[in-house]
Amino acid sequence: MWGDLGIEQHGECCERFAKAGVAFFRYAVSTSRHSNSSETLHSLVVEDSTMMRKLIVFALSRVPNLSITEANDGVDGLRKLKTAKFDIIVTDINMPIMDGLKLVHHVRADATHKNVPILVITTERANEDRQRALSLGANAYITKPIQAPMLVGVVRKLLKLAG
Repeated sequence: MWGDLGIEQHGECCERFAKAGVAFFRYAVSTSRHSNSSETLHSLVVEDSTMMRKLIVFALSRVPNLSITEANDGVDGLRKLKTAKFDIIVTDINMPIMDGLKLVHHVRADATHKNVPILVITTERANEDRQRALSLGANAYITKPIQAPMLVGVVRKLLKLAG
């Protein structure tokens, strides 16, 4: 399903993967493995564009047993992170009040969520932006426009779900 992935070793615990506009960076992700059980997983989608947020939520609704919480910017996302535990965070970069990169930085500094996989979805195509997001602790980076099957595949991979 994933084809040939380039693998570059970064220290003992980190690997960077890249393929077709998707960059993966394994960053101290929780060691627990999720399966196709009936366990409910919790996602946080942080996106300021209502239409794009609804598109992401619609795509993620294809992942069985995944509950979805929405936030309209980084500050709203942080507020929601203080009230619940999440298994994955999907965020845009360019948002008012607090951008997605600052959100990634705050999440990685938070003991409760520091190991939660973070997927960045953005219009920023420059390699420098990708590298900055990954170096701050994002686990994957997808550039818009997104396709639902790719998004679902990346989320399933980050959550370590079969299929």
